[in-house]
Amino acid sequence: MTKKVAFYTLGCKLNFAETATIARSFENEGYDKVDFEEVADIYVINTCSVTDNADKQFKQIVRKALKNNQNAFIAAIGCYAQLKPEELIAVDGVDLVLGAKEKFNITQYVDDLTKLNEGQVHSCDINEADFYVSSYSTGDRTRAFLKIQDGCDYKCTYCTIPMARGISRSDTIDNILKNAQEISKKNIKEIVLTGVNIGDYGKGEFGNKKHEHTFLELVQALDAVQGIERLRISSIEPNLLKDETIDFVANSRTFVPHFHIPLQSGSNEILKKMKRRYLRELYQNRVNKIREVMPDACIGVDVIVGFPGETDEHFLETYHFLNELDISYLHVFTYSERDNTEAIEMEGVVPADVRAKRSRMLRGLSAKKRNYFYTNQLGTEHTVLFEADNKKGFMHGFTENYVKVKTEWNPDLINTLHKVKLTKIDSDGCVCIEFIN
Repeated sequence: MTKKVAFYTLGCKLNFAETATIARSFENEGYDKVDFEEVADIYVINTCSVTDNADKQFKQIVRKALKNNQNAFIAAIGCYAQLKPEELIAVDGVDLVLGAKEKFNITQYVDDLTKLNEGQVHSCDINEADFYVSSYSTGDRTRAFLKIQDGCDYKCTYCTIPMARGISRSDTIDNILKNAQEISKKNIKEIVLTGVNIGDYGKGEFGNKKHEHTFLELVQALDAVQGIERLRISSIEPNLLKDETIDFVANSRTFVPHFHIPLQSGSNEILKKMKRRYLRELYQNRVNKIREVMPDACIGVDVIVGFPGETDEHFLETYHFLNELDISYLHVFTYSERDNTEAIEMEGVVPADVRAKRSRMLRGLSAKKRNYFYTNQLGTEHTVLFEADNKKGFMHGFTENYVKVKTEWNPDLINTLHKVKLTKIDSDGCVCIEFIN
């Protein structure tokens, strides 16, 4: 009988790309991939370490898997598995924990799927994670996540990612183009470029510091690949988003006018404490440049509240800076302490209730920004890529510039591109449309 494997992914787009690649390696070994809610012989949980919530979720997911099949073999991989393998293996029911070096070889460790009396950990010194594994996700979404880079050489004081993923290293342009072509052959309309620090693209497989190619060169090469309808750049550091790249995207055949640029704080004092590689003036400059050449572009922002030493004054500085900035939405992260980071030793710990209050204020600001952005798009024409969801008789899709639209459920529309006019914002915050024939 064919053995079944199921996957659960926590965290970022990069994790989704890697899960999909690991799933294909199981399928190549003769396994059937099934939904996580179904009975499987092995459950693989790809973990995240960025937020507290991701840590806590792990135990719940293990319980869910064992509820489906109490005899299932359970494996943990990903960032949390690299950073704190002993915590994961201590969870009842977990049989195997693999670090950054071993996760792509998981099929070698689960041959017989016998539940173990004692869980096994195969971790590694993160310095050993100096190789590159190409990854992309397809099949489970309308868009594909294509990994172009891994690891990070930055030393932000709140972040564990360099410890979880190692040094910055990149795929070759040839490999990326080959993967992009494979994706386009599967009738996937949109590819999202993902990595840990994609603007740093070009450092070699073993982290050699010579940039073989730049991010701009990669973008130019991808734009020429036939069969790809849309390309989207995921999160990119403001200091690495160059004018040339913005200008190229503005006139590109396939790249859409959507940027997600982490800010983290609108206070230069806090940015310095975080060891970010820019100040708010540069960030302002990036936003202005995008608006100059792409007035309708969507600009998303990451921001952290409650960083050690963030006073009310610092927070209000951030709030007012964002309020005045011509951006489209925020991703708000409440600062959470992480072992072995510089920030955990810093003075001026912000109480949890203050962090929560600041987070609510910025989420409110995000809702206002998104509403203002959507309102300004009403009456304009765009192309929408429709998703496969059916929520109360409606389906959703996204314009090139990331406006979320809704229309009555029609399975024929799934994974198709249609020209539409944006008409009004509905009570759920989505935009209603008229089809343009």
